[in-house]
Amino acid sequence: MILATSSGAGLGFSLIWIVAIFALMYFMMIRPQKKEQKRMTAMLSALEVGDAVVTTSGFYGIVIDITDEDVIVEFGNNKNCRIPMRKAAIAEVEKMNSAQ
Repeated sequence: MILATSSGAGLGFSLIWIVAIFALMYFMMIRPQKKEQKRMTAMLSALEVGDAVVTTSGFYGIVIDITDEDVIVEFGNNKNCRIPMRKAAIAEVEKMNSAQ
């Protein structure tokens, strides 16, 4: 009889630890990832023609044209290097008003 109650208490304690570990994983991994995803979505939705951008590859450029999923970015000063790319390839945006 004593063994049955102690194993039941051990099972409850184990269940509490499993719930605590999942809660810790949520607050350490899933929640920050969702927060970063919201920040990126807001940044890309506020993207405008003329904004300076940095791509995920590290290239600096100016946005020339925007469609639903793609942007055309001009790299360099010669105005001949215009490359279409996905919005998801943009890592940072600097608004043209704040650059002045």
